[in-house]
Amino acid sequence: MRFTFKMGLQALLVFLFSAHVSAFWRMPCRARSGLARIDPLVSNGTLSEHAHALHGSSGFSTTAGYDALIAGECTSCEVSQDKSAYWTPALYFQNSATGEYTLVDQIGGMLAYYLLYPNSDNTTLSAFPAGFEMISGDTNQRNFTYPVPDIQKSLWNVAPYNTQAFLRQAALGFNCLNYAITPEGSLYRHFLPDKSYLDAHCTDGVRFELMFPSCWNGVDKTSVDKKSHVAFPSEVMTGDCPSDFPVRLPSLFYETIWNTYEFAGINGTFMLANGDPTGFGYHGDFMMGWDEAFLQSAVDTCTNLSGQIEDCALFTIQDSDVYSNCNVTLPSALAHENVVGAVTTLPGNPAIAYGPGYASGAAAGGKSATATAGGGTIGTTQSAMTLSYSAGSSLASTESYMPGGIFAVSTGASFSAAVEAVATSTAAPSSSAIYSPPVAAAPSFFSTAYNTISANEVEEILWVEEVVTVTQAETATVTVPAARKRHLHHGHGRRF
Repeated sequence: MRFTFKMGLQALLVFLFSAHVSAFWRMPCRARSGLARIDPLVSNGTLSEHAHALHGSSGFSTTAGYDALIAGECTSCEVSQDKSAYWTPALYFQNSATGEYTLVDQIGGMLAYYLLYPNSDNTTLSAFPAGFEMISGDTNQRNFTYPVPDIQKSLWNVAPYNTQAFLRQAALGFNCLNYAITPEGSLYRHFLPDKSYLDAHCTDGVRFELMFPSCWNGVDKTSVDKKSHVAFPSEVMTGDCPSDFPVRLPSLFYETIWNTYEFAGINGTFMLANGDPTGFGYHGDFMMGWDEAFLQSAVDTCTNLSGQIEDCALFTIQDSDVYSNCNVTLPSALAHENVVGAVTTLPGNPAIAYGPGYASGAAAGGKSATATAGGGTIGTTQSAMTLSYSAGSSLASTESYMPGGIFAVSTGASFSAAVEAVATSTAAPSSSAIYSPPVAAAPSFFSTAYNTISANEVEEILWVEEVVTVTQAETATVTVPAARKRHLHHGHGRRF
């Protein structure tokens, strides 16, 4: 008997990975809503110490709260119901010859992943409550005091790895992009590579990655430092919550790509807008801007494993000419500030702090930020940490999916048996038929990438796939679509 069947990507992933993969969606915010020294979580009512790349609601401002975000006329993200605010420090390049700073191009805007990972003993996930806000990362961090690369996660259950201090530092990633080779896994490197490494290896730029805490105390929607009311699960992205933070929220993950390769061959230094040349001080802010009941419905029902917003019927998806023309209103003091360059100091003139000592920039609950932070250089240029390229590991049998990580479809005999079991069944694949395959010798890879085609066009590669054929006494052929791509049009030369 010969039995041939075809299944789409989603069905194949459901069949192969349901034991290891939780549902998610990635919220594309392809256009900035602004680039400005605005940060209501740290510098409420005044100007921020440094410039941020802003995404989301047009209601964002120096005093914005939940009501202001919801009242915003538009959002720069693709789903009209998402009036949240997402922001991170911008990236600049300082030319050694001139000393001037220039904004690095941001490719494809940003992606905010909503990963639906429950605790092992409770599958309930709660939406972010109205008024919820948090910060991930530490703007003043300038070192990493743990082994490089990370030890395997199975060893994270003992000190010092079973601490929030470690998990906070491990929540940063700087993914060296080269689309001609197998991608690195997410959160592999917790610091910004030095200029020579970037020029030699990162031909498609660097993807800045940031994981947010997903464990909540269930009481406080915010805290003085914007961190104390939340905690990381035991494996940063996956794992279980601490007992005093029992409520599991969506695991929020930011990806932002900066075109560092544009400056290849030019002597200089890449610098985060907060005066950090190391990357250890990378951070991000989030203010919830969804209708709470709507978001809970999305958490409960938007469970398609493709991760695409188009696969959730709840979402209203905007055209690019709508979201790309959504901008925040700048305060008069910032209306004419040059945040693009070339400029002799970073916007706001924050002090340049190399570390390894702790920096002194403004932080939530700490000193207030001012329009002029004083500038200057703190510490000395320290030897850059190094971590060689490493292809992302297969996540098929040992890990849960991570954004930018790699799925591997097994082509071994056990996979054949599993496919045959489904092929000969009269019923559709169900959770009872799920098989967890071993790591394959010849896997198919699934990942996300961006490729700049021209000045106003970006190509998004949602995944890279191949046809997998398995044969036994009876033949079953599984056909997976070839690499899917789509073109994303941006305003020509759009910069803020």
